[in-house]
Amino acid sequence: MRYCPVAMSANGRVKPDVVWINGAEERHKEGAYYIEWYGGSKRNRLSVGKDAAQAHARRLRKQAELNALAQGITVPTKGSVEPGRLLDTAIANFIEETRLTKKPKTLSAYTTSLSYFRESLDPSKTHLEDLDRLDMLKFHAFLRDTKKQSPRSCWNKFSNVMSFLKAQGISGIVKRGDWPRYTEEEPEAYDKHELDTLFSVCDADERLWYSFFLMTGMREQEVMYTEWRDVNFKEKTVTVRWKPQYGWTPKTFKEREIPIPAKLLKDLKKAKTKAKTGCDLLFPTSGCKPKMNFLDDLQAVAKRAKLNPEHFWLHKFRATFATWHLQAGVDLRTVQNWLGHKDMESTLRYLKAARGESVRAKVESTFA
Repeated sequence: MRYCPVAMSANGRVKPDVVWINGAEERHKEGAYYIEWYGGSKRNRLSVGKDAAQAHARRLRKQAELNALAQGITVPTKGSVEPGRLLDTAIANFIEETRLTKKPKTLSAYTTSLSYFRESLDPSKTHLEDLDRLDMLKFHAFLRDTKKQSPRSCWNKFSNVMSFLKAQGISGIVKRGDWPRYTEEEPEAYDKHELDTLFSVCDADERLWYSFFLMTGMREQEVMYTEWRDVNFKEKTVTVRWKPQYGWTPKTFKEREIPIPAKLLKDLKKAKTKAKTGCDLLFPTSGCKPKMNFLDDLQAVAKRAKLNPEHFWLHKFRATFATWHLQAGVDLRTVQNWLGHKDMESTLRYLKAARGESVRAKVESTFA
C-alpha cells in the first residue's frame, strides 16, 4: 500500500481525490484517506474513509485532541465527548431553544424535520463533525422515496435541517444544485361570481365571518384572536395585535393596521350591539373561546350553495384580497404592509392570480 500526502486548496480544505506524487498533484479516486500521528515514539495511522470533507473533519478533531494532551488537558473518549458536538445533544438543544423562542408551528416543523434527518443517517454518524454532503443528498432521497414527501415538503424539511446546521457553525456542506426543487404554485383567488353564490346562502353570522376574511386579508389565527378593541370605528381600521392571554403573536412578531371598507364597518357596528357582554372576541364561541371551525363552516356553506367544497378554503380569501387590490391599482408596498409580508416577493406572487370571467372577456376582446 502506498501512502501519499493530500493536496490542500487555498481555503485550507482537502482537495477531493487529489494527492501529491513526485512533486506534482495527481487525481486518484481509488484510494482512501488516513490520518497519521505519533504517540511517544510510535506512529499511528487511522482510516477515515473516502470522503475528503469527512476525513478533513476527523483530522481536525484528532489534531485538537493531540494539542489538548500536549497542554496536559484530559481528553474525553468518543463516548463522553463534549456534549455540544454530539449530534443528538445538538439536536435536543436546538429543539429546546426553538420551543423557548419560536411559535408552536415552527417547533413542530423543526422537530419533524430533524427527526426525519436523524432517521435517514447511518447509525455511525454520532458527531456533528461526521456529517457531510452525501448525508444531505441521502436525506433528500429519504424524504422523497421513503417518506413520500411532496417536492415542496422536501424543500421545507431540507431547509430546516440546513438552518440547524448553520446554527451549529456548519456551512458549505452542500452545493447550490443539491437543494430539492419544486414548482411554485400560483395562489388561487375567488371569482366574484362564486363569491356572490356563496354569500347568497349565508346567514348573517356567516356573511360577516367570510366578509371579514375577504375584506381584511387576515390569516385564520389573526381573525380567531381579533377583539373589539382592535377595531377602530373612527379611523375605520382593524389592528393585528399580540394576544398574550392566548399565547399568540402575529407572524414575524409584527403588528399592523388594515383599513376596513364602509360596508364591512357597518356590519361590524351592527354586530357589536349584539355582542355578548364581557366577551372581547369579535367572533367567539358560545363560551367566549376563539372560534376554530371557520373552515368546516365555510365548506358547509359551499355545499349548501351547490358549489364544490374542495374549491373553498380560508387562505383563498387572503389571496383574493391581495389580487383584487393589486388589480384595482393599490401599490405593492401598501398591499405588502396590509398583508404583513416580510418581503416584497411574497406579495408579488398575487400579481399572477388574475383570472375569472372579467379577465376572460378581456382576452376574448383582445383577439376578437
